[in-house]
Amino acid sequence: MIKVALLPEGSTSDEAARHLFAGIPVSMSYYKPIADVFLSTADERTDYSVIPIENTIEGSVSLHLDWIIHEVDLPIRAEWVYPSIQTLIGRRTELVGERGELEYDRIVKVLSHPVAMAQCTQFLRANLAHAQWEHVSSTVEAVRLVKENPGSGWAAIGTQAGAELHGLDVLQLGVTDHNNNFTRFLLLGQRPFVERTSDTYKTSIQITLPEDYPGALHQVLSAFAWRRINLSRIESRPTKKKLGSYYFYIDIEMSLDTVLLPAAISEIEAIGCQVRILGSYPSFTYNP
Repeated sequence: MIKVALLPEGSTSDEAARHLFAGIPVSMSYYKPIADVFLSTADERTDYSVIPIENTIEGSVSLHLDWIIHEVDLPIRAEWVYPSIQTLIGRRTELVGERGELEYDRIVKVLSHPVAMAQCTQFLRANLAHAQWEHVSSTVEAVRLVKENPGSGWAAIGTQAGAELHGLDVLQLGVTDHNNNFTRFLLLGQRPFVERTSDTYKTSIQITLPEDYPGALHQVLSAFAWRRINLSRIESRPTKKKLGSYYFYIDIEMSLDTVLLPAAISEIEAIGCQVRILGSYPSFTYNP
């Protein structure tokens, strides 16, 4: 049985993992801090870690990317995109009036993970500007805290699965600011992911430029461009070695098992760049 580490039960990570592993025997190990998710797989207590890495609204999850680069040596084995559908969760008996309508002025505090809360900023400003907004470690932790504080006028932003897990009510569906809110997840581990196949493959690399080579980034991009290799993402992050020193994280829409991509990487290394292969892996599209 496959052992998988991920954020708490009832979170978007949990829903996304169950989608990827549907029909596959799997044992889920839940952790609150993302560091424990990474370390569980790095210490070989689990086979894989499920890591949210990018969101439609909030963009890159920089903390998680830094862990992949600086803290652990875990290859990327798969990626998939899953819809982030946030809901307002609480107790109807506390927050719904006599006419059966939600009364926002009864809510004094809203709790959620900072990324989830940022996805719902317009909703919060329009309806709950008067309430205190409090960040917690995960959406399901927010739901748990609401459950443990009855009569307080608290509500949480989280998933329907989280509400069901803790026996609370979904007060309002779809409170995200945009309907096309998706989160991209990575599967990290030493074991190749062969349980599912895909027609689409990607490769992720880290490139560190030589400090004494003007125009190096231009030549890096040219190595891909003239070969017509498509880059789906390029992001700069500090190397943490000194101020002004950065590496580039690049997602490439091509498998490493081709002629063109290894040739491009060789050309980049020839100008003195350091290239680290983070993974070449199948990419899956969500089909509800």
